[in-house]
Amino acid sequence: MTPGAGELSVGEVAARSGVAVSALHFYEREGLISSRRTAGNQRRFRRDVLRRIAFIRIAQRVGVPLAQVREALEALPDGRTPTRADWERLSASWRAELDERIRRLTQLRDDFSGCIGCGCLSIDRCQMVNPGDRLGEAGPGPRVLGT
Repeated sequence: MTPGAGELSVGEVAARSGVAVSALHFYEREGLISSRRTAGNQRRFRRDVLRRIAFIRIAQRVGVPLAQVREALEALPDGRTPTRADWERLSASWRAELDERIRRLTQLRDDFSGCIGCGCLSIDRCQMVNPGDRLGEAGPGPRVLGT
């Protein structure tokens, strides 16, 4: 591809991907995407950056940290755009971690359902942090901040 042919400006990438220009700049600073600069110092992106951005957004949506996304992208040969096979391999490797996160969040939701309305965790029915309201004996106000 000759320079400029088939390339997109940052505004075009933002419009096509649904990602704010500031997010694109952030992704570039973090090494997730790359661009070249024109003689006038404007960013130009190859069209395949749209697939990389979709990959990044999907991974983020399911809770994969950007550091892991970056590692996955850096592991691709020659910095190429992820293929369907790449996504299947990576999503399978992230699945166990996501399943564990879902399990922990479900347990957290179930365990805290009696305390959500309280907020201070010092009512007499709280069996998790303050059984028997023992913290209430120390006076008013929250007692477990920062723990």
